[in-house]
Amino acid sequence: MRSSLAALVAVFALPSLSISPPGHAATPAKTGKAAAQPSLDTMKRLVKELSSDAFEGRAPGTVGEEKTLALLSDAFGKLGLQPGNKGSWFQDVPLVEISAKNVSALSFTGGNSAVSAAYGPEMVVATYRTAQPHVEVKDSPVVFVGYGINAPEKGWNDYAGLDVKGKTVIILVNDPDYEMTGLDGPFNGRAMTYYGRWTYKFEEAARQGATAAIIVHDTVPAAYGWNVVQSSWTGAQQVADNANGNADQSAAIGWIQKDKAAALMTSAGLDLDTLMAQAKKPGFKAVPLKGVKASLSFDNDLRKHMSKNVVALLPGKTRPDEYVLYSAHWDHLGRCQAAPDGDDICNGAVDNATGTAALVALAEANVKAGPTDRSQVFLAVTGEESGLLGSAYYGDHPVFPLGKTVGGVNMDALSMAGPAKNVVVIGKGKSDLDAYLNRALAAQGRVATVEPTPEKGFYYRSDHFSFAKHGVPMLYFEGGEDLVKGGTAAGMAAAEDYTEHRYHGPKDEYDPHWDWSGVEADLQLYFDVGRALANTADWPNWVAGDEFRAIRDKSRAGQ
Repeated sequence: MRSSLAALVAVFALPSLSISPPGHAATPAKTGKAAAQPSLDTMKRLVKELSSDAFEGRAPGTVGEEKTLALLSDAFGKLGLQPGNKGSWFQDVPLVEISAKNVSALSFTGGNSAVSAAYGPEMVVATYRTAQPHVEVKDSPVVFVGYGINAPEKGWNDYAGLDVKGKTVIILVNDPDYEMTGLDGPFNGRAMTYYGRWTYKFEEAARQGATAAIIVHDTVPAAYGWNVVQSSWTGAQQVADNANGNADQSAAIGWIQKDKAAALMTSAGLDLDTLMAQAKKPGFKAVPLKGVKASLSFDNDLRKHMSKNVVALLPGKTRPDEYVLYSAHWDHLGRCQAAPDGDDICNGAVDNATGTAALVALAEANVKAGPTDRSQVFLAVTGEESGLLGSAYYGDHPVFPLGKTVGGVNMDALSMAGPAKNVVVIGKGKSDLDAYLNRALAAQGRVATVEPTPEKGFYYRSDHFSFAKHGVPMLYFEGGEDLVKGGTAAGMAAAEDYTEHRYHGPKDEYDPHWDWSGVEADLQLYFDVGRALANTADWPNWVAGDEFRAIRDKSRAGQ
């Protein structure tokens, strides 16, 4: 999970978990043969267990994965669900664990002065290549490529007329127009597009043939501080395995602190602020750093392993060959950069033991409410923290036909901030699923709002995106930032505190003083929306003109 303003918070508990705050009715909508409410007792028990030190941060390919898979398959089995993948609870996802060691500094020579960035505090580096035990970049010419975007449909190409084979490219994070206040810029203004995501930057650099690709970290456009980069990019990394060992990817990918990037530009007789301003303008031309060469090296411990998605099925009674999907990622970072007290387990309690536990709680509630017309699939995916690997694999190798998958909901880090007057919909207005959520919200006296920080690109940072790319409408909403107690100021303060002190760090731990009342209301929304989808004969689609509409139409037509 990449933290959001509203969902990733941990504050104090209310004395009662069943009290509805003013303007926040908790009455469930009548969506089955009987109304049902997902169990908070189930949620608490599972979140506490999944985020305990015994699970070691739930990294794929570790004992933490083994314990997570056993817990989930046992829980679904006891509820009476069926193993969803041809008699198995699991779908194999081939991964390679890559652990960098003996990492040299990233050095730049040939300028007015040498510049060196140390691994960890000043730069991080890794590779997608899964069959390369040693990586060495030696005297690679350096080119500043602005935002590193090649978007023909927008008439934008930062690589125009440029050959970067064998070279190191320095790239800015986010889109060129991220500082705009509106949404009318060439890249949707303030709202990040996929071109702004770091995953795209590395993908495009590889397509262009770059030997190394280094992103300049800047806290505002990146949406998180260097602490998040350092904890996420050091230690064992998970990479999707394939037949060619990802040989077509850049040898080295990573991030560099902005002040080091500024020093690099100064050594080349350039100014980073000036270059950043130029990169925002159409027609920007990449700038070679004359005479400057980059060098670094590192070794890799490589371990192929088969991680797993968990697939549980609750068969439908009249149209069992149509499917409603509930998704959440079970994985987290495992052992990570230690806190000052020596704690080096990133437990991932909020992110995403809460979403994983919600899958079980929702399955339990649906069993109690009775079967729906359509089948319901509860999918716990691996490798989200490494780039949506498990959901991407499912999208490419679906267990149930995507053309028969009606849509669904994705859950990534439920809010512990207490009750809110709203929910924040990531990608509001993109599909017909908004209407289902609005009806469920009306029963609670709440409203749906657009994400307050669209520049952070959350639409591309959780597993719903993997299904959307294949045309399946997925609803992804988060607990609102307009809290009943304290309003938006309190919501923003709590989210910022989480991002700074707990997100992707060892202190995202279970807290017995958490306020679960907001989770209670949001779980009911997931239940009501999912159950309504499972009982209707409608096929929700993307709105006309949406980027995923044509894919959905082809899928539904069996093409």
